[in-house]
Amino acid sequence: MVYAVEMAEAYLAEHPYLYCLGDIVHNDEEVRRLQAKGLRVITHADLPKLSGETVLIRAHGEPPETYDLALRHGVRLLDASCPVVLKLQNRVRLVDQPDTQIVLLGALGHPEVVGLVGQIQEAALFVVSSPDEVDQLPLDPEKPTYLFSQTTKAPALFQSVVERLQARVPNAIIADTLCRQVSNREPHLVAFAKSQDVVLFVAGKKSSNGKALFSICKAANPRSYYLSAPEEVDWAWLEGAERIGIAGATSTPQWLMQAVKDQIEARFACVEA
Repeated sequence: MVYAVEMAEAYLAEHPYLYCLGDIVHNDEEVRRLQAKGLRVITHADLPKLSGETVLIRAHGEPPETYDLALRHGVRLLDASCPVVLKLQNRVRLVDQPDTQIVLLGALGHPEVVGLVGQIQEAALFVVSSPDEVDQLPLDPEKPTYLFSQTTKAPALFQSVVERLQARVPNAIIADTLCRQVSNREPHLVAFAKSQDVVLFVAGKKSSNGKALFSICKAANPRSYYLSAPEEVDWAWLEGAERIGIAGATSTPQWLMQAVKDQIEARFACVEA
């Protein structure tokens, strides 16, 4: 996501505007900052109207039909798809065969999941968001079965889904497609949260990654609070705290975390980020 933002900023440094297919990141504050620089957020329905224009593909990736639509209407694409997501899309396409079952751990409607679903044409596809949903799937244990995951899901959730699936389909092939840049943060985040009296977790309200990481924080430290902007700080959260930690999601810009820190440091001198 950092790469997508950097690509947008580099383009806008030389051009007055840039179209972006959906919010560039799931953080409203960062989107507003880039819109002030000339970023114009559009939907797929807008693509046919933008012949000759340049459109940014964000880190979440897109299904094949998006590229086909842009090509048909003469739209230039600036592709900032995350390499980890592109690798996952390719792995999904390779097992897309008749009589194959694909289980995908992800949030329906999330742009990364939309892009992944678009890769599948022949296999039976099942999207789940929890281990309990695996129990309800009409799976045939005799058919080749694969498990993939949205890259930003929590490792503990993924492992729970693995166990439920293997209980039903022992020979299921497990493809660990979690982004290590995200999943490797978990032990550090747990240690960080436990070392603080209060943790302020800064992330966009639509951030799937933010919600997953916040749940890890909250489990490690019950005095963890989710906020999207500095003005959302509730001073009652900080009563009696000597150590106040600030953490964020993958999509949380450093400047926003710094803004939260600056606001708190105006009252306290015990903030760690």
